[in-house]
Amino acid sequence: MASGEQHRVGWTVVALAVMLGLLAGIGGYTFLYAEGLSYMSDEPKVCANCHIMQPQYDSWQKASHHTVATCVDCHLPHGFIGKYVAKAENGYHHSKAFTLQDFHEPIMIKEKSSRILQEACLSCHGALVHEQIARAAVGAGEVGCIHCHRSVGHGATTGLGRR
Repeated sequence: MASGEQHRVGWTVVALAVMLGLLAGIGGYTFLYAEGLSYMSDEPKVCANCHIMQPQYDSWQKASHHTVATCVDCHLPHGFIGKYVAKAENGYHHSKAFTLQDFHEPIMIKEKSSRILQEACLSCHGALVHEQIARAAVGAGEVGCIHCHRSVGHGATTGLGRR
């Protein structure tokens, strides 16, 4: 290899190392600033790390299910892998929306999250509900649990968005 080529390869390696270092530094700082490790827990207060979720956290503390269900119990799948996949998906979407400031206010539950919520209701109360509602596919026009029981998880829903 000629001296000129070695020089170019050397600068390419240095440039790549600097770029990777910057990416790691900015990513690490963002992770620490956003309290990223806290999102691995099931603690409800973590959901209010982002100020946009404070009304939901405050209303949950006053709601009927406060003593028996946390955010994770209702808003994430109950299986280990599904739970952490949903946490990762939600974390990505939430951090992107918050960083770019392109979220709807008040926040609104998405279709996939509505299905997870319906499954959570049925995991605890499935034996109590009529067979027809137990098979309801939320979003396909059927009535889900929160159609009638909207205030269960968060109490009065004023300002909390639809559903």
